[in-house]
Amino acid sequence: MSEAPLDLVIVGAGFSGLAMAIRARQAGFDRLVVLEKAAGVGGTWRENTYPGAACDVPSQLYSLSFAPKSDWSRLFAPQPEIQSYLEGLVAAHGLAPFLRLETRVERAVFDAAAGLWRVETDRGDFCARVLVGAMGALHHPALPRLPGLDSFAGTAFHSASWDHACDLRGKRVGVIGTGASAVQFVPEIVDQVAHLTQFQRSAPWILSRGDRPVGGGRRRLMRFAPLRRLYRASLFWRREAAALLGFTRVSTITALAEAGARRHLAASIADPDLRERLTPDYRLGCKRVLLSDDYYPALARPHASLVTAPIRAVLPHGVVTADGTEHPLDVLIFATGFSPGGSLLRTEVIGRDGVSLLQAWKDGADAFRGVSVAGFPNFFLLLGPNTGLGHNSVLLMVEAQVAHVLDALQRLREHPGGVMEVRPEAQARFRAEVDARMEGSIWTEGGCGSWYLDRSGRNRTLWPGTVGDYVRGTERMRAEDYSLTDSPGLCPGPAKGLALSKP
Repeated sequence: MSEAPLDLVIVGAGFSGLAMAIRARQAGFDRLVVLEKAAGVGGTWRENTYPGAACDVPSQLYSLSFAPKSDWSRLFAPQPEIQSYLEGLVAAHGLAPFLRLETRVERAVFDAAAGLWRVETDRGDFCARVLVGAMGALHHPALPRLPGLDSFAGTAFHSASWDHACDLRGKRVGVIGTGASAVQFVPEIVDQVAHLTQFQRSAPWILSRGDRPVGGGRRRLMRFAPLRRLYRASLFWRREAAALLGFTRVSTITALAEAGARRHLAASIADPDLRERLTPDYRLGCKRVLLSDDYYPALARPHASLVTAPIRAVLPHGVVTADGTEHPLDVLIFATGFSPGGSLLRTEVIGRDGVSLLQAWKDGADAFRGVSVAGFPNFFLLLGPNTGLGHNSVLLMVEAQVAHVLDALQRLREHPGGVMEVRPEAQARFRAEVDARMEGSIWTEGGCGSWYLDRSGRNRTLWPGTVGDYVRGTERMRAEDYSLTDSPGLCPGPAKGLALSKP
């Protein structure tokens, strides 16, 4: 006996997965499930609970356009508030019956004979016409391979797995890494510890954050939709202007931004030696530009020190650097970022002819518009390759991708046995366009190495243009970019774990 498959399976319950589920239901696709390995929704905002965790995009822009929030407490929302917003989306849009929490996807295989995806999890199997990967890329912590790390007798943890049971008061704390998380938590902990040692491999460019509370009057104004939309548009265009003015190249705007960053550094750090060591030796924009008003003052504290010598080894009670200096430590905190690729390349996704996504991407991650992969029919990515941003809210990219997937779902609804697959030539054309726009970019010519680049030096992470350009080319699916063929579209026998609760 056969039964109709689900419309779609969404893997991941962070911003993008929830956005996909909400929009799909609004379009009438109620036969769906959202699979999430964690015990709750939120993705990166559920996992990252380190002190000071917050967004670096203004709150009104770092929220979904179709699910506005008028009462953000600060210009840049803190982690607990963003997590609460995401949990509120579940309640407001009736998503709870469609969530399968604590459910880890073990394997997803495209059944070419049936034209369906069979998704195997540790809590039952699912069968669906469409599979959407919304796992995100930045939540598997990257730990440096340091000799002797296992011998460390103190407490060690990554910022993304903050040990809240570890009392830092009166401890000698070492922080390895100077990225986005470090500049947020270092100011929060510096006055608790006996001594803080910041180990820096390269100095980041830091601009003033300008965060502030949002007063009651402004919150009341934000209740009026036209004013809220106008304010959101102003935030968008102020950031989009950077792309329009050519921030992706070493240009006049690069020099102006660097001058502003140097003024910020000079106003924060009086010691000329410390200021010199905190001055980057590459062009602004080559790596992620950070926002903070309190990181520099934290490092200027009498009981804080900045170490720029490379780490030679970890000892049971500290760290020894290449210059032979031993730094005694009780706690070691890694602020060393994440492994690009996230869960996607850790999950066995198998398309046509038994080819896995890992095999398809052996020479680098590649997807048409960052959404579709040749050889993987009815499979779509959210925040796939080359859809990250260095200047604006990535949620704008997510919404364009969700619209693209909805377009595909509507076309598949019109063809009950249809299988949709991006044409290899369309994907190759998009890859060539992105590569051409990346030539001479700040990310390759700015004098740094970063996680944006793969092993061959190719930027497969960021979008090299404006958000508007991306949205115009992505929101609507073009028929000539995809092939559409027929298949039976039935799941033989009932699929385990398929039962759906009605909202």
